[in-house]
Amino acid sequence: MSFKLSDEEISNYKKYGVILIKQVFSSWIDKLSAGFEKVLKNPGPHARENVSLKVKGRFFEDYCNWERIEEFKDFLFNSPAAEIVAQSTGSKIIQIFHEHIFKKDPGTDKETPWHQDLPYYCVNGNDTGSFWIHLDDVSKKNSLKVLKGSHMLPKLVRPTKWSNNKAWYENDDDFIDMPKIDENNIFNYEMQKGDAVLFNFKVLHSTSGNNETTTRKAFSARFLGDDVRYIDRKGETSPPFYGINLKSGDKMSEDLFPIVWKS
Repeated sequence: MSFKLSDEEISNYKKYGVILIKQVFSSWIDKLSAGFEKVLKNPGPHARENVSLKVKGRFFEDYCNWERIEEFKDFLFNSPAAEIVAQSTGSKIIQIFHEHIFKKDPGTDKETPWHQDLPYYCVNGNDTGSFWIHLDDVSKKNSLKVLKGSHMLPKLVRPTKWSNNKAWYENDDDFIDMPKIDENNIFNYEMQKGDAVLFNFKVLHSTSGNNETTTRKAFSARFLGDDVRYIDRKGETSPPFYGINLKSGDKMSEDLFPIVWKS
């Protein structure tokens, strides 16, 4: 299945690090929803509950399940997602990085704080693409928020542990503090199921708690383009990818991170 971004969408992705693509995955929602339910019933080893039993609501997440969840694997290999990342980044080859699901029940106050994804990852580079796909309609208030242009910051923002706000890595001298969030420069839209936000791994983004009456379920698919290389962060990354056996600057292994699109 092929899909072509407009020149304006490609330009905006380079400029802002984020675009909204309407109804691009409408035909995949039922399949992704089925895979989502499989993970909820049988979580993987990385599954995490982010709200304690003493607090109202539920914020569940899990990742790196695509090899055992056929619906997710089908999406990564056969949807237009990889081709779209190739167009948005100008890459000739696209590899899978991983997938990630999020579930916030109604009445969940816990927010996802502003952060960049890249500092938590074992990769470095600019040719990246992460899709945020809601599996149900979602209001603007309850949708993803992205700080436009934040992929152009001079350094990566210091990653922290959300439970206690402590530094993720012991040595975090290579990072900068969180900049002031300009509320007038936030990318945030109402979304229908089938819509997707595509964003660079370097953009700052966040989500609110869920104080509406419907469950918020999101599927994220993450891809690597031409300039992406492995980096040793000198600590456990998220996802951890144990036994990766690469050195900083190495191309990502095609065995662990398969090529899914090539020009």
